[in-house]
Amino acid sequence: MPKIKTHKATAKRFRRTGTGKLVCRHQGRGHLRRNKSPRTLIKYRVTKVIQESAAEKHVAQLAPYID
Repeated sequence: MPKIKTHKATAKRFRRTGTGKLVCRHQGRGHLRRNKSPRTLIKYRVTKVIQESAAEKHVAQLAPYID
């Protein structure tokens, strides 16, 4: 069987930790940061762990070979 093509936008947004958890960055960190509170921006620095099994399955379909 041929390889499955990786959805590159998904591969850039998500990664796996050493224990196999799926993590990504928070949204809302790109621009218009002056309107957001400093506490919100501090919370956005930390990577977010994806815990929904449906989201994990969807990412696994789009990017099966991400590390």
